[in-house]
Amino acid sequence: MNVCVCVKRVPMAGGRIPLTPDGQDIDAEYLGFTISPHEECAVEEAARIVEKHGGTVTVLTVGPEGAAEQLRGALAVGAQQALLLETDGREWGPVATADAVAEAIRQRGPFDLVLFGNESADSGGYQVGVRVAHQLEMPVVTGAKALEITEAGARVRREYRGVGEIFELKLPAVITVKEGINMPRYPSLPGRLRAKKAPIDRMTPAWHEDALSKRVLWVPVGEQGGAEVLGTGEDAVPRLVGLLEELGILA
Repeated sequence: MNVCVCVKRVPMAGGRIPLTPDGQDIDAEYLGFTISPHEECAVEEAARIVEKHGGTVTVLTVGPEGAAEQLRGALAVGAQQALLLETDGREWGPVATADAVAEAIRQRGPFDLVLFGNESADSGGYQVGVRVAHQLEMPVVTGAKALEITEAGARVRREYRGVGEIFELKLPAVITVKEGINMPRYPSLPGRLRAKKAPIDRMTPAWHEDALSKRVLWVPVGEQGGAEVLGTGEDAVPRLVGLLEELGILA
């Protein structure tokens, strides 16, 4: 069972995300990077499948040289091979990304299973996995909450508007998984040391513009908290009673 897992380098969202002055990019000078929670689960799911059925896990990403750090993180928790589709730092849209990923899979395959996170933590486009499946002419199921490899192929469970759905499909196939399908493991010290020394293969895909263009980024305004002092002592009683009546607490 040869599994390819596609991940994306995204900023750690531990606080307010700063933007560049022109509003075109995230100012990453003081930010760390990681992969999306859905993708962490995809890596873990691939590792479990290979541990049970044998085979190899290849982790792949499109990004700058710094994205090698995220590939090594996946190598530390079970992936055996890593491929960086190295870019010059320009932002890649979903169409260009899917083109590059599909071509890399054609060259490095065949793979029995291609896993994606359901969506990335930054742009949340939900597109790349579906586009890659279309280009590779593979069946695809999105939003997987459970995945089982069977003699006939794969059985996938997902939830849609509170209703469970089960799909059975033949391999090779593309599946996008959601956070919660498993509990990702923490990398062990031997795993970290092995990943640090592991070679990372590189390819240089051709960049091209997408049909859609970005105009500007902005950070949504968060909820503003606050408190109002109704008064002090007996003076606050009428205001308090009035407020309770507005809330329907006093009948």
